[in-house]
Amino acid sequence: MKRLSELLVGVQALDTPTLDPTIAALEYDSRKVAKGYCFFAVVGTASDGHDYIASAVEHGAVAIVCQRKPETLYEGIAYIVVKDSNEAMAHMAAAFYDHPSRDLRLVGVTGTNGKTTTATLLYDMTMAMGYRAGLISTVVYRIGQQSIASTHTTPDAIRLNAMMRRMVDEGCEYCFMEVSSHSVVQHRITALHFTGALFTNLTHDHLDYHGTYKEYIRAKRLFFDHLDKSAWAVTNIDDRNGEVMVQNTVAKSYRLSLRSMADFRTKIVEMHSDGMLLHLDGHELWVRFTGRFNAYNLTTVYAAATLLGMEREAVLTTLSTLTPVSGRFETIAAEDGTIAIVDYAHTPDALQNVLDTIEEVRRDEQRLIVVCGCGGDRDRTKRPEMAAIAVKSATTAIFTSDNPRTERPEAILDDMIAGVGGARNYLRITDRGEAIRTAAMLAQRGDII
Repeated sequence: MKRLSELLVGVQALDTPTLDPTIAALEYDSRKVAKGYCFFAVVGTASDGHDYIASAVEHGAVAIVCQRKPETLYEGIAYIVVKDSNEAMAHMAAAFYDHPSRDLRLVGVTGTNGKTTTATLLYDMTMAMGYRAGLISTVVYRIGQQSIASTHTTPDAIRLNAMMRRMVDEGCEYCFMEVSSHSVVQHRITALHFTGALFTNLTHDHLDYHGTYKEYIRAKRLFFDHLDKSAWAVTNIDDRNGEVMVQNTVAKSYRLSLRSMADFRTKIVEMHSDGMLLHLDGHELWVRFTGRFNAYNLTTVYAAATLLGMEREAVLTTLSTLTPVSGRFETIAAEDGTIAIVDYAHTPDALQNVLDTIEEVRRDEQRLIVVCGCGGDRDRTKRPEMAAIAVKSATTAIFTSDNPRTERPEAILDDMIAGVGGARNYLRITDRGEAIRTAAMLAQRGDII
């Protein structure tokens, strides 16, 4: 528990109360409020928390953080008016949990593709080297060996600080987290202290939320803009936005590349379906990953580990033992030599990278069957692009449903097929299970799905 005045340090309030109640917990969902809570009235895309202030008070809230005072003011309730409730919530959550990020070596990973793989491999490597670490990713949250179901790429500020406090209390030294563009503009990571920041790449995504590609770039860059002088930043300069990310940062900047001179340089010596031989920072290294995009991910992991002060030889040795993250170019081989590759690719660039990698290791006689879909309630403009990429690379493409959310699967498939032009090498099978079974039936000995 904390007094309200303790939580307001660092919050730029437009109006503060004379009351100073003891706060038992923080919450922005009025249905979860209980006695002694501080409720945050957050303006969202679908609802406005200001409409639920009365409900929060009825449930026991003793303090309300809002962007405008309600018409009806309840006696004995502390009202704090702020410019942005999300930003205030981030500062107050950090204070409520005693600023746990200051007691961790926190590394954030941002970019369109590669965030999950990079953050997860950093966690896996650190744990394998005998350290205790936490992970906050799209797939799962981890505190040491404990797993917690993931709800968002980057959770809200309250849950984020609560998890980090648990990490500190349970002896974790490091935390590796994905930093989504949404989390930056919604202030979920505001008030966190980052030791380091990593940029993977930037391609077409989330324009349904940000509106324009320029705004998407700005959201990513803000993460680096807000780092302090004690932090370091690593950027991929082979991406055209790599230098943009660090142009305003006061953190110590480092570059990585597969194409030119950089602080961290990697060259792919050999590539096979089951791994690659890399020349990384002056050392030859066999890894159980394949694909140029994975060479970037591994270089990013190596750069972060060495900047965290880990011994280079130990880092290289451990990198050679790591295995791909589930659903990220995950390879499954059948007895007849048919290969299935599962990848989370959900942007045109990510799909192109996966198919380019397959092309580099595919033999002439091997046919390629591509099964793909696009999620509902997300950026519609990438749907025809992904379909066009699939039919161009595949012997046969099968378009199917992938988490339609509130949209009709058939409408999503209509958007995708608008991009195939005159191509005829595709099937449309709405049911995903049936689509996968069809691909398996079409595949002959040695083919790739």
